[in-house]
Amino acid sequence: MKAKTGLTLFAVAASGLLAALVSYGKVGADGAAGKAAPTPPPRPALAVTLVSPRTADWPRMLEASGGLFAWQEGVIAAETGGLRVVEVAVDVGDRVRRGQVLARLDQETVKAQLAQQEARVAQVRTAAAEARANGDRARNVKDKGAMSEQQVTQYLIAEEGAKANLAAAEAALEMERIRLADTRVLAVDDGVISARGATLGTVVQPGTELFRIVRQGRVEWRAELTAAQLAQIRPGQEAEIRLPGGESVTGKVRIASPTLDATTRYGLVYVDLPPDSVARPGMFAQGTIRVGASQALTLPESSVVLRDGSSFVFEVLADDRVAQRKVETGRRAAGQVEILSGLNSAARVVESGGAFLADGDLVRVEVDTGSNAGIGRTSAAR
Repeated sequence: MKAKTGLTLFAVAASGLLAALVSYGKVGADGAAGKAAPTPPPRPALAVTLVSPRTADWPRMLEASGGLFAWQEGVIAAETGGLRVVEVAVDVGDRVRRGQVLARLDQETVKAQLAQQEARVAQVRTAAAEARANGDRARNVKDKGAMSEQQVTQYLIAEEGAKANLAAAEAALEMERIRLADTRVLAVDDGVISARGATLGTVVQPGTELFRIVRQGRVEWRAELTAAQLAQIRPGQEAEIRLPGGESVTGKVRIASPTLDATTRYGLVYVDLPPDSVARPGMFAQGTIRVGASQALTLPESSVVLRDGSSFVFEVLADDRVAQRKVETGRRAAGQVEILSGLNSAARVVESGGAFLADGDLVRVEVDTGSNAGIGRTSAAR
């Protein structure tokens, strides 16, 4: 009985040992198999399409600011005095034509003085006719002895005096006629009334300012530029002005100032604006002046990433890893940005999504099958 029990225990122990050896062998085989398995490739950080820098002719622009002024402002003043304003026909903002009546002064006094002077001329003309007749008689009898030499001289002198008196009276009559015409205050040119000093019932004096007019409605932008910038200005160059209300107005350079301000060291550029624009004298505006064109190496703005105050792009290398390139940017237009330095013109650049990349990241390059596929424009996706 004891012998049978011993055999049973030995069999159980042998089975356990065999199971342990089998398990150990399996673990060892699994470990060896694990060591022999290949490492999986890294996953790309982003799927991108590429864009290459392009060379294009871009306008060279000068940024400037300055005030808006009337091209020329005409002052319309009273040309006669001591008369009362009896009519004011226009107000500030009205458009007027040359010769249009703007105001009227009282004519009653002037008409009375005109009638008086006309009567005076008639009297002087009669006296001149009598003196002329006496002079003719004196000349006829001068050599016949019918009249003394002294009397002949007196008649001839009286004739000359009468002629002078008539000329003076006629000149005074013309003055009264001019004064009557001056009771009608007229516009000196086409334009827009910018100020009104005429008030109904006011007695004006010669030189009293009644109106101001923006001649021909023309407004100009006086841009302030440095000496270096002024050297690039030529008449006829185009300027784009941004008004305070958000509107844009296109004008043309008329002339650049020949001198600079001794205090600010800035000079003025006079830019003519269209007369029908919304620009008004007294505004302050920002703008740009196009001074020429030059070649620019450009990329889409979406390909440039701003980090720590600097601009970067991500160039895709041959192994599909990206290299972060610090670039210097310049002009911007129509969604494009000029690359001044830091990038080769043959580089392949990630167009968008650069904010999600780091230097050395692996990317998956995709082909743009849209309308821009032929020119290398790009998009990015996670």
